[in-house]
Amino acid sequence: MDAERLAGGKVVLDRPAEAVARLRIANPERRNALDLEILDAIAEALRQLDRGIETRCVIVTGEPPVFSAGYDITTIPEQTFERDAEALVAHPFHASMEAVSRHLWPTLAAINGHCLGGGLELAVSCDLRICAAGAELGMPPARLGLIYGHTGLRKFLDTVGLPQTKELFLTGRNLSAERAERIGLVNEVVPDQKLEAAAVELAALIASNAPLSARGNKSAIDVLNSNPVLSEQQEAGLVALRESCFASEDLREGIRAFAEKRKPRWTGR
Repeated sequence: MDAERLAGGKVVLDRPAEAVARLRIANPERRNALDLEILDAIAEALRQLDRGIETRCVIVTGEPPVFSAGYDITTIPEQTFERDAEALVAHPFHASMEAVSRHLWPTLAAINGHCLGGGLELAVSCDLRICAAGAELGMPPARLGLIYGHTGLRKFLDTVGLPQTKELFLTGRNLSAERAERIGLVNEVVPDQKLEAAAVELAALIASNAPLSARGNKSAIDVLNSNPVLSEQQEAGLVALRESCFASEDLREGIRAFAEKRKPRWTGR
């Protein structure tokens, strides 16, 4: 499949490996800042990629040398701050982050360079993060006079915990990739020149696994993380989700393929 250009070319969709799609932010003159067109394009592309089992892992990355400098606040008219604060809070940024978080298939942020502000929330909204050694990651709201949205703050609390979230948002300073890995902000750090290949390799590994397992395990983990105490309905739903795999064709195929030492032929059923 040829690369598809979205948002006037500011987002590029391609398929670097079997069952893997890659969304690349390509807004270099703004250091890959996230404007409304880019946010809408990412959300819509993810909705399309949710369908079927042809795409089972999505990489989100940036056009080198940066991942993203954050939300492009220069696109917000100055009068918006004075007249319509509600519109500022409800802009498409939140909807796009939710589209990433709620995507049915695993998502992987390939942080190829500096990753700041809204760009860092975009990365944290993905299931996994692989990071170039030379990248820096940070949250600058304290330097802008901004109180960050509670939904975004919750993602950081879930990812790195209370002390590290306070450090990010109260100091406004950037973290090295090495420090980000130590606190769990990223899963893995690789040399800069190997980042793209390593991300595709990891995504291909994820996509090679059973579709029902990928979607089911991601869903169960997210439910458990969001609900420390499960309701009876939630617990019954998780039990039913697990039981559903025992009647699936893919479980039988996975067992046969393992015994026959061959690659499984998944159907998603």
